[in-house]
Amino acid sequence: MIIKRDIWFTPTKKKRILHIYLPDSYDKTQERYPVMYFFDGHNLFFDHYASYGKCWGLLEFMEQWNRPLILVGLECGHEGDERLNEYLPYHVKEGSLSQFEGIGDATIRWMIEELKPVIDKDYRTCPSREYTAIGGSSMGGLMSLYAAVCYNEWYSKAACLSSYVYPCMPELLKDIKAHSIRPDTRFYLSWGTREARGMKAGTDVLKEDMGSLTYRQNRTITDRLLKKGAEVYPYCQVGGTHCEADWEKQVPRFMDFLWRE
Repeated sequence: MIIKRDIWFTPTKKKRILHIYLPDSYDKTQERYPVMYFFDGHNLFFDHYASYGKCWGLLEFMEQWNRPLILVGLECGHEGDERLNEYLPYHVKEGSLSQFEGIGDATIRWMIEELKPVIDKDYRTCPSREYTAIGGSSMGGLMSLYAAVCYNEWYSKAACLSSYVYPCMPELLKDIKAHSIRPDTRFYLSWGTREARGMKAGTDVLKEDMGSLTYRQNRTITDRLLKKGAEVYPYCQVGGTHCEADWEKQVPRFMDFLWRE
């Protein structure tokens, strides 16, 4: 079952849409369910809602997967550059993102302080950290990584697909060093060998360098997280590009890793 509902997004004082998946068993039992929050919720379940006409296929996956969860997809703002601003947790001093204030930290705090209490109140969730995960791709991957590092007391699992970490690597590495990360935390980090394909113009790195750059960045992040005691699954998708069709192929891989018992 997919539910669409509005919620007030305090950081911008505007409404946002939630795309919520409830397991088929939800109305048949009184069971409580783990929750995984996703960015770009419109790209998760149906092609006709997806920005580029292709979703992650999460509905079909969840219907045949052996572990029932509640999935909560947060749709970003679509006016102008709202998404970039909402999903940027740092103020970048140089490059194409330096023009944005970067309210990503406010977005995460809103998810913890306002969104999560609504979901826990209105649905039968397992609200503890052990049963709470976060995920996304590109800027959403960056946000998921940031959330699980800087708000580790809330999130025990993070799926970070093709995370756009290039503009803020120094700040991100500084946060990994500064924060305590519990040893039960799981990070899934992925990148594709053809990442430049599908990326919007205006990025701050040459397209021909993107594949090797994303490898080096994710390798560095993996090493730093391992040193902090976390469990990390780094995955290089051979031939993978920066698009929903390739991220869909990773769904079974990251879901099995994050939620294995």
